[in-house]
Amino acid sequence: MLEGKAVIGETDMLETMQQDALDLAAKALDFFDVTEATEIACFIKKEFDRTYGAGWQCIVGTDFGSFVTHCFGCFIYFQVGSLAILLFRGSAAGQETDEPAANQFATLETVKT
Repeated sequence: MLEGKAVIGETDMLETMQQDALDLAAKALDFFDVTEATEIACFIKKEFDRTYGAGWQCIVGTDFGSFVTHCFGCFIYFQVGSLAILLFRGSAAGQETDEPAANQFATLETVKT
């Protein structure tokens, strides 16, 4: 387990989903070594798929950039110590928009660690 409090960088999730993401990250870090980023990502992704339905993607590491399109209300980027976690539910191709009320999809700016 990495010592330290999770720090949320960007999110549009409801607080209950945010807390689930942070709790799952802590649980994953109890099960896996910090160097096992793929296993941590797989654990968090599968739990979110089980709880909130299929389509979740999870990226875990200490150095990565991203630019993703996601379903509105389904994005969180946070750090625990030096480990960054990006969790989002992907949107279907051709369905992105800047107006979430229109079809429930949104695009966030690039997140760099």
